[in-house]
Amino acid sequence: MTGEIQKLAPGLYFVSTPIGAARDITLRALDILASAEVIAAEDTRTLRHLMEIHGVALAGRPLIAYHDHNGEEARPRLLRALAEGKSVAYASEAGTPLVADPGFQLGRAAAAAGHMVTAAPGASAVLCALTVSGLPSDRFLFAGFPPSAEGARRRWLAELAATAATLILYESPRRVGDLLTDLSQSFGEDRRAVVCRELTKRFEEVRRGTLAELAAEFADRAVKGEVVVLIDRAPERAADAADLEAMLCEAMKTLSVKDAAAMVAEALKLPKREVYQAALKLGRDG
Repeated sequence: MTGEIQKLAPGLYFVSTPIGAARDITLRALDILASAEVIAAEDTRTLRHLMEIHGVALAGRPLIAYHDHNGEEARPRLLRALAEGKSVAYASEAGTPLVADPGFQLGRAAAAAGHMVTAAPGASAVLCALTVSGLPSDRFLFAGFPPSAEGARRRWLAELAATAATLILYESPRRVGDLLTDLSQSFGEDRRAVVCRELTKRFEEVRRGTLAELAAEFADRAVKGEVVVLIDRAPERAADAADLEAMLCEAMKTLSVKDAAAMVAEALKLPKREVYQAALKLGRDG
């Protein structure tokens, strides 16, 4: 890198790193990595290599490993640096910090101590997968990694089956076939889904289909690389006669038959004429 880098204000800087293509890092992320007084990383070897690719010298600054297995030991050291008025950059191994990443406790502790906490946004497998999936993006839920044990995974999926949003999961390549089979059984074979593999990398792959089709495709397939699974939102439950009657009775306590029918028809996505006839019948019977 060339050019003068301005000194950073004291605080904690979360730095997003590429999920595959090294050039996906942002200029601001490189500026922060070049000028932070202390650098922490989920994987120090990965970050050191990324900095070398972009010509960012460590220049004698501390590079501290901070991950799931050493957080209790490493976090106090980083908090001391913040208390001393230093700028601390934390970089995930790949993607956006705190998304399936151990930075949460560090960010919460820094904020609780009154330190500035900010982020240099960038690559995220969640958003990249959602963008290319072709599934609705106006509402989505990132649910992380499913439990690895079969029984726990099925119970976990059962709780998510009715989610009225595109569902996004991370999964190990070794278990993606089992996950798709369980999804097909829990969510229904015809539910639309997408499997994204190795996003932004040379062998990027996006497979779309029903859960049944994808489960069959991945059942006996050896899969490599990072995997994101997306499932279309749960279909809207059709209203039954009891729902319609109950809503009409409640609405007609304060509204005219016509207005009550219009409101309920809109709420249940039913033809207005059909709901109006039901409201008239209730009025006669009542």
